[in-house]
Amino acid sequence: MFMKALLAFIPVSLVLKYGVHAPPMWIFFTAVLAIVPLADWLRKATEHVAVHAGPTIGGLLNVTFGNMAEIIIAIFILISGNTQVVKAQITGSIIGNALLGLGLAIVAAGFVRGGGRQKFNAANAGQLSAMLFLTVITLTLPAIFDYTEQLPAFAAEAGTRANLDERLSIGVAILLIVVYLLNLVYTLVTHKDVFAIPEGEAGHGHGPEKPWSLPVALGVLLGGTALIALESEMLSGALEATASTLGLSEFFLGIIVLAIVGNFAEYLAAVYFARKGQMDLAVNIGLGATIQVALLTAPLLVIIGALLGHPMNLVFSSPLELIAIIAVALIVTSVTKDGETTWFEGVLLIAVYIALALAFYFVTPRGAEEAGLILRALGA
Repeated sequence: MFMKALLAFIPVSLVLKYGVHAPPMWIFFTAVLAIVPLADWLRKATEHVAVHAGPTIGGLLNVTFGNMAEIIIAIFILISGNTQVVKAQITGSIIGNALLGLGLAIVAAGFVRGGGRQKFNAANAGQLSAMLFLTVITLTLPAIFDYTEQLPAFAAEAGTRANLDERLSIGVAILLIVVYLLNLVYTLVTHKDVFAIPEGEAGHGHGPEKPWSLPVALGVLLGGTALIALESEMLSGALEATASTLGLSEFFLGIIVLAIVGNFAEYLAAVYFARKGQMDLAVNIGLGATIQVALLTAPLLVIIGALLGHPMNLVFSSPLELIAIIAVALIVTSVTKDGETTWFEGVLLIAVYIALALAFYFVTPRGAEEAGLILRALGA
């Protein structure tokens, strides 16, 4: 009912944008609220199509549309030239899914299930944790490479360094996509018995209870994607003015607000399954969404940016972003390595997220134009 109520913000945002030409801040927040239920409907439509198409096609659809809302938002911001916000959104999604989403699910499971320990598939959690460390290596490598090229022993010029950063990022992006696809083969084909959801959980609250017809499901899928694109274009256009009005940085809006909007449906799903004692599903959603952002969404945005003529590299220049990504791998592995959790471990995940959010709130990154002027003045 909450998601259905939020659907009202779709016409409200359109009226504010095209009817009364409201201030950008109102357009931004109504577009944000409109995208939340649209992302959830996209997820539902994918599940219903999977019922008709079978698990293999359904899995591919989930890969394609699982992060569609987030990808569309990022594309419009990328087209506007604000690559730092797109990178912030990627970082925010990684820490949001693994810390906030999973943390809320663990806390919900602990309190609803009597405060005891909640068990899940340790092998699956270990596989996801290993991929989190792959994420740490591949997303910190471009930043270290960029720093290396600035050392006196290398001393690449700014233009050359930017070109090298872009080429390295494209290479890493292709590698990550290949690894992600091989992971799907590993978990869904060759070792599916190891990562299968227990029978007690499978089919209980998982997937649609009454399937939609295929035309309806496809219509919702395509219509939802189109509406998300429209709302994302409105959101992107109002981003800068909204940040200025609120006295916040666009960086903070990207890493906290936009990241939560793009993944809110996953948070709700993880909490829902955790409350029913289905921790394997909750862990799969929280960590699986994190892996999907790092190994598929971010690389796709690098490639899409290059194709659109708005190149984006994977150089996360903010040390805070790098620390955040590393922190996710460390604390999630610590919490999930034994295949069981308590509500307090969920509190720890949420606490780390809040601490990082505070740091991102107080940090004051320079605007892209100002940073460019400084670099040119220094002759970089």
